[in-house]
Amino acid sequence: MSRRQVLRSLGAAALAAPAAGSLAACGGSASGDSSSLDLVYLGDATQQEAFNALFAEFNKSKPKVKIKARGIAAETWGNFANTVSTQIAGGKVPDIVQVATEGQRLFASKSLLEPLDAYMDKDKRIVEDYFSDTDPKLREWTETYGSTDGRTYYIPGGYNTSVLYCNTKVFADAGVDLPEAEWTWDDFRAAGERIKAKTGAFLLPAGFAFPFLDIMPWLLTNGASTHNAAWDEATFDSPAAVEAAEYVKSLIDEGLSPKPGGNFNAAGQLQKGKLATFGAGRWATLDMRRLKLTDSVRIVPWPSNTKAGATVGWDGWPILRASKNKDAAWEFLKWMMSKEASTFYAASGGTNIPARNSVAAGPAFTDDAPAGTENLPAALGYGTPIPSPERGAEAQAAITQGWQAAILGNQPAAEALGSANDKLSGLL
Repeated sequence: MSRRQVLRSLGAAALAAPAAGSLAACGGSASGDSSSLDLVYLGDATQQEAFNALFAEFNKSKPKVKIKARGIAAETWGNFANTVSTQIAGGKVPDIVQVATEGQRLFASKSLLEPLDAYMDKDKRIVEDYFSDTDPKLREWTETYGSTDGRTYYIPGGYNTSVLYCNTKVFADAGVDLPEAEWTWDDFRAAGERIKAKTGAFLLPAGFAFPFLDIMPWLLTNGASTHNAAWDEATFDSPAAVEAAEYVKSLIDEGLSPKPGGNFNAAGQLQKGKLATFGAGRWATLDMRRLKLTDSVRIVPWPSNTKAGATVGWDGWPILRASKNKDAAWEFLKWMMSKEASTFYAASGGTNIPARNSVAAGPAFTDDAPAGTENLPAALGYGTPIPSPERGAEAQAAITQGWQAAILGNQPAAEALGSANDKLSGLL
């Protein structure tokens, strides 16, 4: 998966409806009537259809509020923030920006965003209703990592976690039982060796270009990460991180993973029975539906070595400080917190996990989905936010280059991650 595809995936995830309040509860503000809102997101026109469907649903309660979405096809969140800043300086001011975890601290640091604390206090009942139906970590993480001055700049929305999608037929043909709950790296390797011998299928496609799936799950399931919890110290060269890289390298060396690089269509190979598992979030369920695989795939937690682990990323919805339509923008964010909006998006093919627990446990999310779909929201309980410091784009480049060198054997893992860690430290 290319970086562009990754960002598109994360951007699409941002369309998930956060949730709280109700349509009736947010339908009476005069300030939200007869307004026009400009929303920008990182991505291209392919997301427009999904946005249009969301706006049409919103307009059932606010028919006079017109919303126009504009995609900015930037390669990184840094480039996206710079483009938005340039447009604001030129007089083209958006009202709302969709920002995934990777860009939230960056945007907050640029003083582009309006503090939401006063709005949240004014509509405390709606906001608290929303957060009473979400995991408290989502609010805590948003306030911790999405602000540089203690003020609140984002309403958190839907989220994604890293899990494994497994081809049950490949496992059955190899005589390997899928785990009911936890499984270890040793279990995973043993399953791969038997699958390779019995069916010829690869165990999984290892990679290096998408830290959310290619790198972080292996680090987290070994008690490691690229940064400490405050994101102010690089930890990519820890012994546990080196051990994780060496484990992934061994899967490649043993032929349990195709050599990373080039184009490898995981969903297509899974359909052909040539691949046993691949890592993904909720977005892969849409591919399983398209390929009519929902009945032959099961979602399981990532295998672990020292502890359960999953990467977590979520959408943040801020209002721009330069917006002239802040009240109308807040009306839209309130609607996005409603259970109706969350249910609508989940039922219409949402690419992330609804923030509202009641919706994530309901049929709008669980119907026409692989067995084990409940493991997606469950992973939030033991998951870790993907580290996203202000200079995140440069940090990602250092992380992916170091991991690539380690798992391809271009450098000893300790040396490759040590060099990457030095670069990360210089960016903090």
